[in-house]
Amino acid sequence: MSEPLLRVAALDAFYGGFQALFGVSLDVADGEVVAVIGANGAGKSTLLQSIAGLLPSRRDAIVFDGEPIDVAAYARVACGIALVPEGRRLFSSLSVEENLVIGGQLRRPGPWNLDRVYELFPVLAERRRLPAPALSGGQQQMVAIGRALMANPKLLLCDEISLGLAPIVVREIYARLPALTREGVSLVIVEQDIVQALAAASRVYCLQEGRVALSGAADALTRDAISAAYFGV
Repeated sequence: MSEPLLRVAALDAFYGGFQALFGVSLDVADGEVVAVIGANGAGKSTLLQSIAGLLPSRRDAIVFDGEPIDVAAYARVACGIALVPEGRRLFSSLSVEENLVIGGQLRRPGPWNLDRVYELFPVLAERRRLPAPALSGGQQQMVAIGRALMANPKLLLCDEISLGLAPIVVREIYARLPALTREGVSLVIVEQDIVQALAAASRVYCLQEGRVALSGAADALTRDAISAAYFGV
């Protein structure tokens, strides 16, 4: 059996003296979509921030592409890890295209460039000269995803893609994800929308109060088991 692209092993995470994650373990294979679900405060965003290097962790807790990774967040982008943050966090003073170009500053080799991002999200090509805040919430989420893809990641971390978006927009964005895995990109998707997460992912991890309460193949987990793990009942 080949080594996973990402291996998180017994990860603890802290905000000062507050412990947010307790011994969390997770694997992601090449080209795989893994969903992380859980209620608010379960530790989902903390997990992504730890993988992205925004929170410290012990050196051997996160192994990426066969090597322990404990470098700064910007250096993890150079290694092939990119984060689509919760709330999108676009540069409001810049145009759509300028936001996208910023994502490719490290010039990491790979298939993703402006033309490919516009092919994936044609509406962004039409609005490339507009300031980012002039776009709808769904279009801004597309810019956030496109900006991360411009870094040509091996691993894309997506934090709450569907947050605040209409269901039809969420479906449109999720419909684009298979195009990413076809290019060899692995995805970790943090979601509160359980139905969407199960439909998109091959495997699911459910966090509850900073611990893995349930994990398994998405098509093998029962609604009762997920409900019990999600709500801790």
